[in-house]
Amino acid sequence: MQAKQHLAAGRVCLASILLLGMVECMPSKGEEDGVRPGIEILLADSSHLVSGRRVGLITNHTGRTRDQTHSIDLLLSHGVEISALFGPEHGIRGNVPEPEPSGTADEGVEPVRDVEEVSGLPVYSLYGETLKPTLEMLSGIELLLFDIQDIGARYYTYVSTMALAMQAAAEHGITFVVLDRPNPIGGDLVQGNVLEVEHASFVGLYPVPMRHGMTVGELALLFNDRFEIGADLHVIRAAGWRRGMWFDQSGLPWVDPSPNMPSLESATHYPGTCLFEGTNLSVGRGTEQAFQQIGAPWLDGVALAERLNGYELPGVRFEAVSFTPEGPHDRKYNSELVNGVRFVATDRDVYDPTLAAVAALIEARRLAGKRWEWIPGHFDRLAGTTHLRERIEAGAQLDDVTSQWADLLEAFLQLRARYLLY
Repeated sequence: MQAKQHLAAGRVCLASILLLGMVECMPSKGEEDGVRPGIEILLADSSHLVSGRRVGLITNHTGRTRDQTHSIDLLLSHGVEISALFGPEHGIRGNVPEPEPSGTADEGVEPVRDVEEVSGLPVYSLYGETLKPTLEMLSGIELLLFDIQDIGARYYTYVSTMALAMQAAAEHGITFVVLDRPNPIGGDLVQGNVLEVEHASFVGLYPVPMRHGMTVGELALLFNDRFEIGADLHVIRAAGWRRGMWFDQSGLPWVDPSPNMPSLESATHYPGTCLFEGTNLSVGRGTEQAFQQIGAPWLDGVALAERLNGYELPGVRFEAVSFTPEGPHDRKYNSELVNGVRFVATDRDVYDPTLAAVAALIEARRLAGKRWEWIPGHFDRLAGTTHLRERIEAGAQLDDVTSQWADLLEAFLQLRARYLLY
């Protein structure tokens, strides 16, 4: 069986080279060696890509090696000529609060430029007024490197930053290299609804499911080919990662990808609980269990947990909980006692956080009565459709709300198979 899997992986990688452009296919090391992120593979085996070229590096605090060396420092120590750095949402150091993005790139806006405190390199922000690198930002750059840890859900802006940067690279004849990293919540499970193209935004540019089960490198290949970006794209694979691996099996150190993603447990529930950002319920921001719990001061958490456990959803149970957000970025219930439920994954390999979240939306709305509020534009942007909110508002049952997902998920699975590297 293992030999067949290795052969299949080799065929996928060969097909990618022939059909999609250059993919650096490295042999996987055994699990005992842990996962080696793409940055390490680049410098060990593919340094010719950056040798003698002026490089722009799109990264943040998650761009690190197994020993926690930052990609910026590692590249400079290997003599790579970095001309500029580009930071996504939360900035190059991952500590910038969350203003609303403008939603479109604007070539006429003065780019936000800072200086990275250690290297002294110029830093441009790719969040806020300018989402897509401008010609001024890219002046003199011959190659763009992308090295950021994704979370595995459609609504996470780092992937949108990558896609827009790929577009800019294609428009200006710049090579684009993705230094791949594991999908922290695994690459086997694909769940949730598929975004409708008319609801594309910076929190979801392309029609992929809520939980896509792909790495950033695989997504780059899909975007570049299926949506005709046309960049000169290279993907440096992470060695040793397999689709069934979760992050805590990779041997890599966990670095909070964003200020409210404190753990793998939070990431496990995020593809579902993030939807509550589009309601007047807290998702636990301002606590150490962000996205593991939802609630409001007036919600009956005991009743909600009882109702949700009655669904007998596989791989999860619900516990009544009270918590007090302190300084939450969403400004929901700061320093107030909140009552709600905590999502507890009992078997993460069968758990569907998107299904659990929709059940919670249905039952929380019923319990809340007139206290319930949607934030319609934000919710629909996250959901990638108006259908989900409208069906819940109409009183539909869980099966009715999610009945249209299966066919679209199957179509996506067939599409993504062409771009899988592991």
